[in-house]
Amino acid sequence: MASDGSSANGRPPRVADGTKFVSPQGTRAIKGGIKTNALNAVPDVGRKPPWLRVKLPSGAQYEDVRSIVHSHRLSTVCAESKCPNIAECWGRGTATLMLMGSVCTRACRFCSVSTGNPNGWLDPLEPMQVADAVRLMKLQYVVLTSVDRDDLADGGAAHYAACITAIHEMVPSAAVEALTPDFAGNHDAVAKVLDAGLVTYAQNVETVERLTHPVRDPRAGYARTLGVLRFAKRHAPKTLTKTSLMLGLGETDAEIERTLHDIRDADVDVVTMGQYMRPSPNHLPVQRFVTPQQFATYRQLALDMGFLEAVAGPLVRSSYRAERVLARNNLGL
Repeated sequence: MASDGSSANGRPPRVADGTKFVSPQGTRAIKGGIKTNALNAVPDVGRKPPWLRVKLPSGAQYEDVRSIVHSHRLSTVCAESKCPNIAECWGRGTATLMLMGSVCTRACRFCSVSTGNPNGWLDPLEPMQVADAVRLMKLQYVVLTSVDRDDLADGGAAHYAACITAIHEMVPSAAVEALTPDFAGNHDAVAKVLDAGLVTYAQNVETVERLTHPVRDPRAGYARTLGVLRFAKRHAPKTLTKTSLMLGLGETDAEIERTLHDIRDADVDVVTMGQYMRPSPNHLPVQRFVTPQQFATYRQLALDMGFLEAVAGPLVRSSYRAERVLARNNLGL
């Protein structure tokens, strides 16, 4: 350890999940989102099955994307959420960019993003940095997401809109999808993001109603998310709306069907379904590993309800292969 607190290779020392740290922006936070707790003693239902094993990140394209992300001081949901698809996505030159820092004001018990109170911090250069990263990566389809920012009066909606506008100005050919927070149910904030120009607007319901709490932070809500999605479609009818479900947290088939009906009743166009994978021992344990065959059944159930597309598979995440959704082939899985 060097005298300045860095490790021998010059990088900051690794912070263990569940412990306190100070972010580069000076925010006091909990690494991984959840403090060390009694869930440490609760095992997953079993070992990870073969269909969930993925290759380690590598390759020139992966390194190029990582270099652009670091040089532009950007966060990605790929890295912060420990996404299993990072090798594939970065390896083909795509990334989901996470706005407004890497510290979330909420502490969902499925999510590995660090939690704390940024106290209003925002990077005024981020819109231009994001747009320039899109240009360098030569992206034609951009997915933006963010941490929750309950410390900001508008939840960060104006900053979202500024980033979308900057992308349109620098790369006019790029289409933008936004996976946003719920903005505390503030529909004016949702409209501000939509009006910046999106092809797809997403807000994730995450799980069935019965499991919303304890899975999601107490400030999130099943009905609130459905209300945001319903408003988004009403406000911008030509914009696709999308939401995502994690499976394996203890939900029943009947609850999945009920949730899909509720989502469709909110006039949502696209639903994605993937396997919940525990990011650390401090998070909720996996109750079930859903087989690829079961995912295929859930997909057909959703398609029969009238969704434009239902994307389902063990490694599916909301933004995974998002540009392919209109091919209507389960993203080629």
